[in-house]
Amino acid sequence: MWVRFVLLLALAEPAAADIVRIKDLVEVDGVRGNDLVGYGLVVGLSGTGDGLRNAPFTEEIMANLLERLGANVAGEEFRPRNVAAVFVTATLPPFARAGSRIDVSVSAIGDASSLRGGTLIMTPLNGADGEIYAVAQGGLIAGGTSVEGEAARVVQGVPTSGTIPSGARVEREVDFDFSALSALRLALRSPDFTTAGRIETVINREFGRPIAAMLDAGTVSINLSAARMASPAHVIGRIESLPVDAETRARVVVDQRSGTIVMGRDVRISAVAVAQGGLTLRVTETPMVSQPNPFAEGETILVPRTEAAIEQEPGTGLAELPPGTSLSEVVAGLNALGVAPHDMIDILKSIHAAGALHAELVVN
Repeated sequence: MWVRFVLLLALAEPAAADIVRIKDLVEVDGVRGNDLVGYGLVVGLSGTGDGLRNAPFTEEIMANLLERLGANVAGEEFRPRNVAAVFVTATLPPFARAGSRIDVSVSAIGDASSLRGGTLIMTPLNGADGEIYAVAQGGLIAGGTSVEGEAARVVQGVPTSGTIPSGARVEREVDFDFSALSALRLALRSPDFTTAGRIETVINREFGRPIAAMLDAGTVSINLSAARMASPAHVIGRIESLPVDAETRARVVVDQRSGTIVMGRDVRISAVAVAQGGLTLRVTETPMVSQPNPFAEGETILVPRTEAAIEQEPGTGLAELPPGTSLSEVVAGLNALGVAPHDMIDILKSIHAAGALHAELVVN
């Protein structure tokens, strides 16, 4: 099994700090999207829709739709294979106005094999309060494909889900008067006391008076009355592009499925010795058939033959990493040991277990 190994790092001298705009570090408290969901039909499929015997809800919603359009199908039996029942999901962004368009995602809920080439019929999208906020309709873009025959089937990607870019029109707006706020709270996406304190300092320096106050590692409050500006929108527009020296925790992220390892530049390792080698046990079965000579009495038997061997792979030796070792030095040291990519993850776990890895280890 091949293991893909990706390591993102900067071998050059790292910068003193990361300069990031405030808008890329925080969310404005109260400015958020709202999830929408709906249930509808995709039609126009090429024989890849729901089997109505296995998905009776598809037949029910199709009958209801046809009756609303004036076609009476009560008591009729129809078994089309070009229709699929789907869930439609979307996110209503903040400040979305009636008439604006949003993207939607469509996923089959029956036994349809593919939604490629289908068209979503008008589907109301409801919020958590049960009210309709948008209506979706349009041609579906499915990312996968499926081919099948009498005894085999090949599927690439996920053909039973897709998207409709700008596929829903907003019909109802969320009641939120941003201009009526008397105070603003900035919520840091990655809470950090140092970063929050620097945001407070940068904003107060910009206005020349203390209008911002750090409440905790994840919140900075802004006094709008002290800002002396026309509206909260003007305040946000003035501060969101201010540069801040952002701090982040030292972190190592490992994806065991793909063999991907990502390490931050602040990762440090205490004094530790690393040795890497391998032991291979090989057992080979080569049974032989023993049978009597022609016209002789006897029976044919199976004679087992087993070969067992233990192979010691040459180790990569013992390497010592001095205290305060940086990321680039760790990588150079492990490369000097000739460590294979799939062994790098185990070594990092062992160093962390020994208490020598001064970073948060995240294993996915």
